[in-house]
Amino acid sequence: MSMPKMVEVVIESIRAAFMGQQRLVLLRQVDDERFLAIVIDPYIAEQIAFGLQDLEIERPMSHDLLNQTIEQLRGKILRVEVVELKNQIYYGNIVIETPSGETLNIDSRSSDALALAVRSKVPILVAQKIMDEAGIEPQEENFEEDLEDLDSEPPSEEHLSIFQDFIENLDIDPDELDTTSEEDEQ
Repeated sequence: MSMPKMVEVVIESIRAAFMGQQRLVLLRQVDDERFLAIVIDPYIAEQIAFGLQDLEIERPMSHDLLNQTIEQLRGKILRVEVVELKNQIYYGNIVIETPSGETLNIDSRSSDALALAVRSKVPILVAQKIMDEAGIEPQEENFEEDLEDLDSEPPSEEHLSIFQDFIENLDIDPDELDTTSEEDEQ
């Protein structure tokens, strides 16, 4: 099986989603002005933010623990990857080199892989196919300034226009969405 073509990305920012408690992690392609927005839960968003800011946590969080475990076993995280997009779910992969030189691919949620990447300071790769399918290309020269404005003021229709194509291409059937939580059912 051949490895899919991959592109390197960096975490541009973490943003609050417009609805609900979810967050968006915005990945920017290193060699192109394309972005990929992945919905993540608030806990993982916090963990990624801690890693990006190199904040010391008194006790290890799950991602710190995994990173320390790999290091203690004399393994090395080489990179993390976003390898597949199925049914609007991004699939991650953690690539580890063992002390014997063997390369292991560990299936992961993409958000967990990103949280681990910022702690271990390794490259983040996304399959080219995913960037072609779900990547966002800015339409305006001041795209990054507009993204910064989204944090400080309510988004205007002009600001949101950069995401219009992305949103219109989402294949979501509203009848299939379950908006009740387990607590609501009790």
